Amino acid sequence: MIVGTSNAVNLTDGLDGLATGCTIFAGSAFVALTYLCGHRIMADYLMIPHIAGSGELTIMLGAMVGSMLGFLWFNCYPAQVFMGDAGSLPIEGLLAVAALVIRQEVLLVVVGGVFVVETLSVILQVGWFRITGRRLIRCSPLHNHFLFRGDHELKIVTRFWIGSALLAIVGIASLKLH
Repeated sequence: MIVGTSNAVNLTDGLDGLATGCTIFAGSAFVALTYLCGHRIMADYLMIPHIAGSGELTIMLGAMVGSMLGFLWFNCYPAQVFMGDAGSLPIEGLLAVAALVIRQEVLLVVVGGVFVVETLSVILQVGWFRITGRRLIRCSPLHNHFLFRGDHELKIVTRFWIGSALLAIVGIASLKLH
């Protein structure tokens, strides 16, 4: 789970601000989730497991989201600073650890749906090419397909951010569904 999540974000980190913005939304959702799991009354109300001490992850994830907001100032188009492997791998590893601690691994797949789709686009592209010898999409990961199609980088990043924000909202809203 940790390795898969980290690599998914690494694949997404191809356009200025793309992985950073999506991480802010997913991280913010997990700030709320870790707080709720650490709060006995709220956890009981939402029928999620109460994990004693998991509220401490809220501070760490909050610091990560805050640092990503500061980083985004210099990472958005045109980027002056880049995340690279040294940033994307540990940042999303932290989200995966948080999901494991609060036992919400499936919710990480929902909240981090943009990362999942980007990874699936690479897996499908490679698999399809090996089977047929042709490309399924113009280029993988998926954001490159839109870039090669002629869409502007800002348009792609903004739409992926909107998708990430919606998935974070869906993830939080789904807590009361069971």
